[in-house]
Amino acid sequence: MRRKFANSIAYLVLICGAVMMVFPFLWMFLCAFKTHYEVTQYPPQFLPEQFSFENFKKAFSMAPFLKYFVNSLVVMAASVICTTITTILGAFAFSRLRFPGPEVVFSVLLRLMMIPFEMLIITNYTTIVDMGLYNRLPALVLPFVSSIFYTYILKGFFDTVPESLYYSARIDGASNWRYLWRIMVPLARPSLVTIILLNALSSWNSFMWPLYITSDAASRTLPYGLQVFTTEAGSSPELLMAASTVVVVPMIILFIFARKFIVTGVARGGLKG
Repeated sequence: MRRKFANSIAYLVLICGAVMMVFPFLWMFLCAFKTHYEVTQYPPQFLPEQFSFENFKKAFSMAPFLKYFVNSLVVMAASVICTTITTILGAFAFSRLRFPGPEVVFSVLLRLMMIPFEMLIITNYTTIVDMGLYNRLPALVLPFVSSIFYTYILKGFFDTVPESLYYSARIDGASNWRYLWRIMVPLARPSLVTIILLNALSSWNSFMWPLYITSDAASRTLPYGLQVFTTEAGSSPELLMAASTVVVVPMIILFIFARKFIVTGVARGGLKG
């Protein structure tokens, strides 16, 4: 009885936490289809009288959200591709290749993770301006073409692969390059999927760096474009909710379908043995 009671309390707490986390997103989604009167009336009306896409049409006519959406997709795809390639190469080098002081180099790189990105903004900004990339999409990708955190996850998985497999492939005449892409990468597919998903989420939600490095509407991404739209929409919360839905819903759908891959990949990549 005590165990059942404890389980019931635990499930009740989890349900309450889930409701508290999901309700703001549900309210945002519903308000995106309401009229101005329905959003501002008191007491609040939970469901709209009619689901209409009029708010989305007005939001897209007031700001180039389609352009923001395309920019976000381009930046996310470029960041995911570059980061995945550098992560695979870096993880394989630290896991299998023999060179002087790999443990020291990797430990130093791990310590660099303690430096917050905000401390590097001025240096990165100066570098991007000197390269002539200000207000261009490559500037949104260049500082994030590699990640020691993702390298750490993938290296943890590579370390679980028996070294005898590596030496057998080398004896059979396979080069390091061929062994990496023909054997290691297919085996590390769960961890790679996790890295890709986490990188896609962080790239899509990036706000601070685009805020500093872009000022033109042609190079804005969705999060920054939404922040600018808050001043353009004025006192129209229904338009803000419609624009916020465009920004948030794609990542919510991605997370719902990919949450198991994220948890599994992190767990497998962070354990050795």
